[in-house]
Amino acid sequence: MIDPLSEVVRLLQPQAAFANVISGKGNWAVCYAEFGLPSFCIVLDGSCRLTVDGREPITIGVGDFVLLPATPAFTLSSFVPAPPVLLDPRTVASERREHRYGDPIGPPDMRLLGGSFLFDAADPGLLVSLLPSLVHVRDSVRLSQLVQMVGEESADQKPGSEFVMSRLLELLLVEAMRSASGGTAPPGLLRGLGDERLAPALNQMHARVDHAWSVDQLARVAALSRSAFFQRFTRLVGVAPMEYLLAWRMEIAKKLLRGGALSVSEVAERVGYGSTSAFSVAFSRHVGQPPSQYARRPEP
Repeated sequence: MIDPLSEVVRLLQPQAAFANVISGKGNWAVCYAEFGLPSFCIVLDGSCRLTVDGREPITIGVGDFVLLPATPAFTLSSFVPAPPVLLDPRTVASERREHRYGDPIGPPDMRLLGGSFLFDAADPGLLVSLLPSLVHVRDSVRLSQLVQMVGEESADQKPGSEFVMSRLLELLLVEAMRSASGGTAPPGLLRGLGDERLAPALNQMHARVDHAWSVDQLARVAALSRSAFFQRFTRLVGVAPMEYLLAWRMEIAKKLLRGGALSVSEVAERVGYGSTSAFSVAFSRHVGQPPSQYARRPEP
């Protein structure tokens, strides 16, 4: 059985675009402009205040992991107000060094690792569609262990560090997505996976993407009537069952076409289309260009 959550992470292929240590002592504040891309921070020591535009301030402490799938403007600060230093996140991303704020003398009160995710394959909008606008995970033993390993890897920079960091961040992303798979998640795959009736149907849709699924068949998997399943799926996942299946088939098709090992007809069969022409029409309508043209486009 294919696990949909693992499949999404494999499709995204997350890596760290950059990761810098940020530290502070005394009274300090830094205000980052809107970034738009997925970013994260991991608190290594101490604590500070995080204020994301449009939200109340929250306290983040050692071991906490924060993920902002679309990264609006935000402020990091000490607990005593201070005039903020205005920063462009793209400029910070280009500087591979520790950024120290407040009192420059002596050990800092707070240290965190802040950075951005880069996705090798899929549109980062896929992650935004799966997660709340802010994910804050705390008091997780597994997460604390991962955070400690990320901190050690960032500090040591041993041979193979880039590969190890990518795998650790992949695990952190999975943990963040797991934490958001309950009732607090926005409509989407994670919300559906948190529902005991819809989860089996979603698992089957992902495990057998080439199957000619109908709403009736999926309703039986979910042990619901057709109408109850359709309404529940649409409310929790945010789209109708067949619309979700089409979107996921197109994501898989894009990945296979980018790989270049399969013909368009073979890709069509892999994602449940008995007719290459029917697949081409569906793909063109969904993606905006024919599959043959998409397969030839240069890698981003």
